[in-house]
Amino acid sequence: MSIADIGYGRQFGGWYDRIFQNGAVTRATVDAVAGFHPDPAWGTLEFGVGTGRIALPLSHRVGAVTGVDSSREMLAALEKKADEGEVTAELGDIRTYRDDRRYGLVYCVCSTLSLILDPEGQREAIARAAEHLRPGGRLLVETHNRPGIVALHQGLARTTMFVPYPEPDTGIQMHATLLGENRIWQVSTILFEADGTHRIGTETARLLTPDEVDVYARDSGLRPEGHYSDWQRTEYVPATGLFVASYVKPA
Repeated sequence: MSIADIGYGRQFGGWYDRIFQNGAVTRATVDAVAGFHPDPAWGTLEFGVGTGRIALPLSHRVGAVTGVDSSREMLAALEKKADEGEVTAELGDIRTYRDDRRYGLVYCVCSTLSLILDPEGQREAIARAAEHLRPGGRLLVETHNRPGIVALHQGLARTTMFVPYPEPDTGIQMHATLLGENRIWQVSTILFEADGTHRIGTETARLLTPDEVDVYARDSGLRPEGHYSDWQRTEYVPATGLFVASYVKPA
């Protein structure tokens, strides 16, 4: 099995959990993912498990979770939190990963799919997810929404955003650039800490629409089920920055 690590963990592994510090957002995602599960007894697989931000608390709701990631750094951070839940970590590339199990739920969140920068690679990741579903199982995809990101830029190729954190003198600043006919989004993130230190990481994403993911899913034998603007299953609107899409493997 070939593993291509894009280097995300080398940049963000040490402070990923600091970026996503909003516990309420994580809890809402975990609650929603658990609510989508057809049957926890069928098993659960995460593509792009990272530090276990979702998988660890989810395991308290649905039982053991298998998590795949190509980053040794992210999986090392997950290992340090192993006592927080029941997650079996697998080093692997979600485009090529295979095991002998079939699961009731496969999920790929936090724009992991968009970090694959070519459409064929994205298609392969969805195909691998479909292969790991048992009949009646469900795939969930959460990723950046191209129309919403373009709207966020307000007609500009480059834009800057700042998000303050609750602690004084802390926050993240994001410098974003749209490239390739608004299909490629490059974002450099600077985390400012109260002690005057900062961290910098850059990620590049291939932006998607729900219809594009639908094509990948149909080609893999899945049936599109729903498009949402958030985990509360709000109806999808193009202006949303992220979308959630669900798919079912026919019984």
